[in-house]
Amino acid sequence: MDRQSFIDRFGSVFEHSPFIAERAFDAGFIEEPLTAGSVHDGLAAIFRTASEAERLGVLRAHPDLAGKLAIAGDLTEESRKEQAGAGLDRLTQQEHARFTALNAAYTGKFGFPFIIAVKGLNKDDILAAFESRIENAPEAEFSTACQQVEKIARLRLDAMLPGDPDPA
Repeated sequence: MDRQSFIDRFGSVFEHSPFIAERAFDAGFIEEPLTAGSVHDGLAAIFRTASEAERLGVLRAHPDLAGKLAIAGDLTEESRKEQAGAGLDRLTQQEHARFTALNAAYTGKFGFPFIIAVKGLNKDDILAAFESRIENAPEAEFSTACQQVEKIARLRLDAMLPGDPDPA
């Protein structure tokens, strides 16, 4: 796969951050055959070595859960499907108000939106994690959010590519 095709296909795996795919390709971290694991390894290596400001930019590129973008229908297709799968598109008015309050408090404290890989979770699981993690120290939460971003990227890649072959 050539560089531009790779970036076009995988540049949004880390939310609105094509620089990660660009750098992974340019560093030679991407080899055929492409598998979810091998591509994730290359992209995650770049994410982990990006500057703190760049990683913060990736965190800030993520939408609020059940936030204004979701209501307006302006989420990426991946984010829309992920949030809908967790039932965040079917919140009651009271639940939506709770998410809105938590989003504001969390972003106010940490400077980036609450990020969690929602696959396999429901709204109650997400609210419990939200309420627990908002108590974290900023450094711990930055690390947790980065881990969640990598998990989201892996889930997205699992949906796009075959898994890794079993070692023989």
